[in-house]
Order: sequence, then structure tokens, then C-alpha cells
Amino acid sequence: GGIIHYNKLVTGIATNKRSQVTGVECKDGSFYDASSVVCNSDPTKVYSEMINPKQLKRFTPKKVLKKTQSMSLFVTYFGTKKTYPNIKHHTILLGPRYKELLKEIFDKKTLAEDFSLYLHAPTRTDSTMAPEGSECFYVLSPVPNNLSSIDWASRKMAYESAILDSLEERLLPGLKENLEVCFSITPDYFEKELHSHNGAAFGIAPTLRQSAYFRYHNRCPDIKGLYFVGANTHPGAGVPGVLNTSKAVDHLVPESKFPFEFIQPNLSAKKQTTKSSDSKLQNSADNLPDLSL
Repeated sequence: GGIIHYNKLVTGIATNKRSQVTGVECKDGSFYDASSVVCNSDPTKVYSEMINPKQLKRFTPKKVLKKTQSMSLFVTYFGTKKTYPNIKHHTILLGPRYKELLKEIFDKKTLAEDFSLYLHAPTRTDSTMAPEGSECFYVLSPVPNNLSSIDWASRKMAYESAILDSLEERLLPGLKENLEVCFSITPDYFEKELHSHNGAAFGIAPTLRQSAYFRYHNRCPDIKGLYFVGANTHPGAGVPGVLNTSKAVDHLVPESKFPFEFIQPNLSAKKQTTKSSDSKLQNSADNLPDLSL
């Protein structure tokens, strides 16, 4: 068995003079002893803010902050009080531009007037995802990460409305008048709630020198007992890639005599028990929305 600690924001990973993990420090002042820590946080944030920089050689704060971050996403979640039986589970709606739009997202880092969209409709496969006669969706639009300096607080609602207008015109007739619930997340959510560097939705960009072996390693080369899983690490982003990061770490973490302790923020404040293997796990980036393509 094991213990899950909710509402615990991890702010530091403690080490000894031999660069061995000794535990994790939380914002509320609590400390959890650990000889092994498996971390699914953004390694850029961990290496630049959560570890004594004097103990880092391979991934120093200076080096990791130079890495190119991926784009971000604007995601609108919505439910309708009618069904759309003619649509598929996955739909990609391309905008009028391709290369030019990518340049605005990645190079100019500006918010374009047009967009390409991915629509996810899980009720097309599992009708129990919504009440009878209803549908649930999310639609995502690739946007620049927060190096753009876009003021999302002032532009969020207009951008959401433009996306819904486009869906209503191209795919979902009568959408706005049949909305039952609707809310959106912006790059600010990725940066402030999920603690992703610059609000990047997929971690470091999958450039040639940041892909495969050149992504963050699953075992920290400088700190003994520190391991990483998630889209930022080898082999990379996407559901299959992320699952394989966990499989890789499963073979790296030594067996322990102690039960797992999950540190999981932003959920119920109650502690719950769960069945798991032996070791200790630090989970400081929970509540990731389902954004798999």
C-alpha cells in the first residue's frame, strides 16, 4: 500500500553533500524523507529552481534556461444539450494558412486572427461521457507560449468566441445556442497552475538536439536517486511516449523497503491510500488536461 498527500506543492528537492536525494520540501513547510524521488514536473523548472545549483553539472540552470520550449495551447472545454452524430471522435480543421501560421506561432510569437483546430469528441466512442442526449468536447488551438507576452486575461473571451463561431460555421451547427457548459484554459494555466516553463504545453521543443537521447534523461546524471518521467523526458511527448518514460524509470528505480508516497497537489485535502510498488514518488504537476492527439 501507499499514501497519497493532496494539496502539497513541492518547492525543493533536498540533497546531501554527496549529491544524494534526501527528500522533498513543500510550500507549507512540510518535509518528506526519501532516498529516491520520481518527478513528473517540468525538468526545466526543477533544475533551475528546485535543486542546489552547486550540485549540477550536466543540467545547470544556465543551460536548461537556454533550451527552446514548445508552443502552447488554447483549449476550450464545452458540453452541448444536443448530439452531433455525424462527427468523428477526432477531427482536425485546418485554417486557410499553414506555413505562415506556424511562423506566427513559433517565430513571431503573435496571436493570429486565423487558426487550425483539433476537436476531440469522446462521446462519439463512449456515450456515458455526457448525459443522454448531450455531447462533451474539447477543442484546442496551437498558440505561442508565454514568451509572446500576450495578455490572455483581456483576449481570452474574444478568442474563445472566435473558435466557437468557426466550429458552428464549419462543423457544429447551432453550437452556441445549445451550449450547456463552456470554459477555456490559456498558456497562463500551463505556466501558473501546471508550473510549465513559459507555459509550454509539450515541454521542450522536439528539435533535433532536444529529441530522443537529447531530451532530459530519465535518471538525473548529477543527483543520485532523482528520476524524471513525462513529456519532457526521453523518449518524448504524446501518450505512448509518456507511458514509455514511466516504463523506463520502472527499470531504473531501485527497490525500496518503504511504501510509495504520492505527493499530489490541487485535489482533495484528504489523504488516501492506494496500492503501489515500493519507493517514493513526487508528483508536482497534477491536473493536466487530456490533450493527446
